Amino acid sequence: MTWQDPAPFLRGTAWLDEHGRAVRADPADLARLPRDTAERAALPIGVRLEFTASPGTRAVEIRYRAAVPDGSQVLRELAHCFALWEGDACVHEAFARPAEEATVTIPLPGRAGPFTVHPPESQAPVVLGLRGAGGTLAPAPPRPRWLVHGDSITEGWWSTRPAHAWPAVAGRALGLDTVNLGYAGSARGDLPTAEHLAALPAGLLTLAFGTNCWAGVPHTAPLLYETTRAFVALVRRGHPDTPLLLLSPLLRPEAESTANALGATLAELRAAMEEAVRDLVAAGDERLALLPGRDLLGPGHLADGLHPDDAGHARVAAAVVAAVRGAWSPTGTALSRA
Repeated sequence: MTWQDPAPFLRGTAWLDEHGRAVRADPADLARLPRDTAERAALPIGVRLEFTASPGTRAVEIRYRAAVPDGSQVLRELAHCFALWEGDACVHEAFARPAEEATVTIPLPGRAGPFTVHPPESQAPVVLGLRGAGGTLAPAPPRPRWLVHGDSITEGWWSTRPAHAWPAVAGRALGLDTVNLGYAGSARGDLPTAEHLAALPAGLLTLAFGTNCWAGVPHTAPLLYETTRAFVALVRRGHPDTPLLLLSPLLRPEAESTANALGATLAELRAAMEEAVRDLVAAGDERLALLPGRDLLGPGHLADGLHPDDAGHARVAAAVVAAVRGAWSPTGTALSRA
């Protein structure tokens, strides 16, 4: 069987660059972004394939290319894993080495699906084509689009698989097409990013930044209050009525009561963000909701004192799902227009 174009099967995509690669920032507007944001945006975090299979389809074959690390680079164990999911269960994992071009074969369980394949994210793999062995594949039905913006925690750092990052877990539970716009080391309320979000179609938006405003680029509480208001205002230019959930910074023990270079603790920065959201709601933004992040995790859920382990990601996902369902119906018109 001939190779099929991967484009109709791709999910979690925001933009494609001139080479057809899935990227996570507007390729026509990278000059306005911080360098670290633009670099992280080149990685296909959260991008995946979703499909159904005809009777008799034994496997899915995926042709791809990836950057080949040189001898000085060390890949994490399991870093190049293709994981097949059906619903909320991982049914198979296949491992392959980064290659300029290669094919990986993933057995299917003999059912129609729908199935999701989470490709590896390291070495920026690009899917060139896919096909069914013994049968045919069809793109899975589209789902409402959820834009999730944040930092390395949103990217999924310290989760053992891309599918275990909290946006992926919550997206499965809510039946949404999660678009992960998390940028490790960045996500400091950069206003060009807000304009990028405003330009993308979405049925739901979530903002989960702030911890890098403690040390990465130090903020005062008043500065982060105004930054939060400005960021939401710019997003609202493109999404005046779209449900928007703001998740304030999660627990970061070293920063909670420690002043940054401008004298602000993370507790004070978090309070400023939350106050900004409450003030915007009070001013009439009825589609805006707040999920306070401080008490969602305990120190035992942090793999390195900052990033959640798999259990921590699952707890954050559960809290986000409850907040979304509590504020808006995930099957209602508010989340089905994108």
